[in-house]
Amino acid sequence: MIAEFLLAVWNNVLFNDVSSLILSSLILIAYHLYLRYKIRTNPTYTVQAINRIARTAWVETMMASGKPDVIPIQTLRNSTMAATFLASTAVLLIIGVLTLSGQADKLSSTWHSLNTYGAKHQELFLVKLIMLLLDLFTVFFSFSLATRVFNHVGYMINVPLSLNHKAISPQHVAEHLNRAGNYYSIGMRAFYFMVPLVFWLFGPHFMLVATIGLTVVLYRIDRAPRVLANDYR
Repeated sequence: MIAEFLLAVWNNVLFNDVSSLILSSLILIAYHLYLRYKIRTNPTYTVQAINRIARTAWVETMMASGKPDVIPIQTLRNSTMAATFLASTAVLLIIGVLTLSGQADKLSSTWHSLNTYGAKHQELFLVKLIMLLLDLFTVFFSFSLATRVFNHVGYMINVPLSLNHKAISPQHVAEHLNRAGNYYSIGMRAFYFMVPLVFWLFGPHFMLVATIGLTVVLYRIDRAPRVLANDYR
């Protein structure tokens, strides 16, 4: 079986799958490079950038009171619960993918019933499942790290400013909170990337179409409201 798989690669039978994977990756990379370019010219172009500004202002406001308050703890608790739920969801999906991998010989022919342009080898099906697993592990670790940092911020944000601790200034605490927000965003991005990977199981052409559709959706949800964005130009 392995020899047949290597022979198929040699005969370019996997050309459609490999080309679709490369094109899908290039589309997503180009989109995120475009976002980085737009953020350089307009810092409030994306919702993520605005959230970063809002988190920094929120930390400074909460710490300016000079006394412990339940509001920041409740807010961080909500963020921690959301990250924990999404990490747990990733674990359940990992178990599901592992279950599929144990039945690859039975399912590959069924899932490939619509695959008219790509290869239908069982080994390729397992490769697709492995890539899906790697994506889900990225989801799990990203949300786990977000939960970890949210917990740290919960202790730091209620430290009185009168102590004049250099490592627990509002700017330092805001940087930690924004780091947790970045981990959260990476986890959500990895969840979104599952869409083309799942469609790849049905065929390379489905993956390419799903990637284009995902890019359109990401542009809609990443873009900050136009009125708000124009106010900062």
